[in-house]
Amino acid sequence: MTTRQRIYVAIAIITLIGLGNVLAQTQFKDQRSRAPRQHHNVALPTTAATQFGDPLADLTPTQLADFAAGLDEFQSVDTAESGLGPVFNNVSCVACHSDPAIGGGSVILETRFGRLANGHFDPLAELGGSLMQDFAIDPTAQEVVPAQANVVAKRKSTPLFGLGLIEAIPDSAILQNAQNPKPDGITGRPSIVQDVATGHTRIGRFGWKAQQATLLAFAGDAYLNEIGITSRLFPQENAPRGDLYMLELYDHVADPEDAVDPATGKADIDRFADFMRYLAPPPRASLTQSAIAGTAVFLQTGCENCHRALMQTSSSTIRALDRKLVPLFSDLLLHDMGSLGDGIAQGTAAPAEMKTAPLWGLRARTPLLHDGRAPTIDAAIRLHDGEAAKVRDRYTRLNSAQQQQLLDFLKSI
Repeated sequence: MTTRQRIYVAIAIITLIGLGNVLAQTQFKDQRSRAPRQHHNVALPTTAATQFGDPLADLTPTQLADFAAGLDEFQSVDTAESGLGPVFNNVSCVACHSDPAIGGGSVILETRFGRLANGHFDPLAELGGSLMQDFAIDPTAQEVVPAQANVVAKRKSTPLFGLGLIEAIPDSAILQNAQNPKPDGITGRPSIVQDVATGHTRIGRFGWKAQQATLLAFAGDAYLNEIGITSRLFPQENAPRGDLYMLELYDHVADPEDAVDPATGKADIDRFADFMRYLAPPPRASLTQSAIAGTAVFLQTGCENCHRALMQTSSSTIRALDRKLVPLFSDLLLHDMGSLGDGIAQGTAAPAEMKTAPLWGLRARTPLLHDGRAPTIDAAIRLHDGEAAKVRDRYTRLNSAQQQQLLDFLKSI
């Protein structure tokens, strides 16, 4: 199927309700069934252009319908009646994933905290950690960073483009990345996790710490921790500040709140996973002469040692994911990043470890790095540390023309 034959879902109307309206919802005295979410209309035009937010090519009509249904749910707004909270970071997925198109990232930063003592990281789960939710359905349930925390970190929402292709990369390929010898003291290790969606031990690949292995688990984790909606995978509600009394006081929708629709066999988290699975990777920009020269600089500097240009999916019954090259520019491994680590232990990742962030679509992200501390690509490179220190230093020794060539290449992927 050619690009001109592709079908994408364009948004006709996006009208998110304000957080103030959510906070004003009437409190319930009795536990009740979940009310419907607030949905929005979508249109299904065709286009010859390849854009951020398009679905994958070669999707079947059924898969395109699943993409459209997932996109609708992705934009839908939760309220207190539909199970929002008691504490939450936003009211919909699209609120944090909309730049430069639905499914992208955002400048919104979430807060994580914990306590590091004698080399041991305590997420202070009994006080609501490690993730702090910024909003609550009642002001008395509002969370704060506790005084016991001596580590506080910020994190950006990650873009979701092309995640279906990343999910389809076999675990063996990621393990091979770890086994391949690398120069400059670079090691890298896989994040081996227990996947809550399948019950199997898998290689994590989603999230800043590679803490989730499948899109369904990734969706369920985000639905609980960012919006406060429980599901079959994550049935236990977050207690505000870890206070079970506050949870009993304000959690009035029966758990799990995200129930499977008997007509479709899917819950919201399944539809979110469908949307992410069928979302195309970022489109490539045209290569200038400077960018072409930058490809050699990318290799010579050693960036490709971690930001591996290509991986490949395994065989799949989904034609759009079957044995496809994936130009993600990541090895999907955890690396010790020294001062660039966020200080939070999560999943199997130590406080200084971060997953190699895929670079595709880099030109559409700003600011950069996990906490948005870098305003430019140049600044982000200069802030690399730990295993990336030698590569960073090699970049700083390039002349200005070579540096610009590398930056132009990075802006093309």
